[in-house]
Amino acid sequence: MSTPPYLDLPDGARRVSLGTSSGLLAGLRSEPGGEPIGTILLVPGWTGSKEDFIAVLGPLAERGWVVVSYDQRGQYESSGPDDEAAYSLPLLARDLLEIVASLGPEPVHVIGHSFGGLVAREAALASGGQGFASLVLLCSGPSALPSSHHDGLGALHAALPHVPLGVVYDVKEVADIEGGWVPPSAEVSAFMRHRFVSNSPYGLRAKTGIMLDTPDRTDELAALARDGLPVLVVYGPADDAWPLSEQDRVAAAVGSTPVIIPGTGHSPAAEMPDVTADVIDALLRSLHPAARG
Repeated sequence: MSTPPYLDLPDGARRVSLGTSSGLLAGLRSEPGGEPIGTILLVPGWTGSKEDFIAVLGPLAERGWVVVSYDQRGQYESSGPDDEAAYSLPLLARDLLEIVASLGPEPVHVIGHSFGGLVAREAALASGGQGFASLVLLCSGPSALPSSHHDGLGALHAALPHVPLGVVYDVKEVADIEGGWVPPSAEVSAFMRHRFVSNSPYGLRAKTGIMLDTPDRTDELAALARDGLPVLVVYGPADDAWPLSEQDRVAAAVGSTPVIIPGTGHSPAAEMPDVTADVIDALLRSLHPAARG
């Protein structure tokens, strides 16, 4: 999961509630001082949250963008029911589409990180790209995670919702620390645990299942790109989730060139926020001719 470098909101950012037919979802919103270029919606991954993007909110707003991130249903500060069926990809995509509609009327650039990319792709396919100015897949793959991840994901899927999330996190934290994870502060360390245990265990089980068995829909996405939706693939060179070759294959299918954010792995927005903001700004400006330069 992404580790935010800090938790303080940048100047100009605020907490918001985003209305959907399934209920209110917790969000963050940052706006530029002048006339905005456009709006960016940031969709977090599997065990992430809106805070995964906290360090790019300010830099992107300074570059002229309205920036919104949110907790998906059952994630951190967005509640959800004790019903695994409520967290299907189509329902998560419906939430996203309703948020996109609320941020309009102008089309919105949607950036889906990791699992959030699967949700964003589902939303784009379900809507035919309506309301999307572009779709950016950030460190996200074409289908289920590769088999090298399946043992850990399968164990979590089997444990939930019966094993308390606090127990799951404690085991995970030990493994992460042994693997070299170092939280940037005691505050962030405490936040990481609090965020994880605040998830709906039913939602987390459903999302884990999605990570294990989502089919490859690249052909459908390529057709949408041919119909005019800009689809961009962005990742860090040290991304260890989906193989880079798979992400490159998606980029080729949708007619774009993969964009690599130097010095990053699976969470560029948290690892190198200023560089990531520069890359995103340049990419999205290229889709707004009047905003270039």
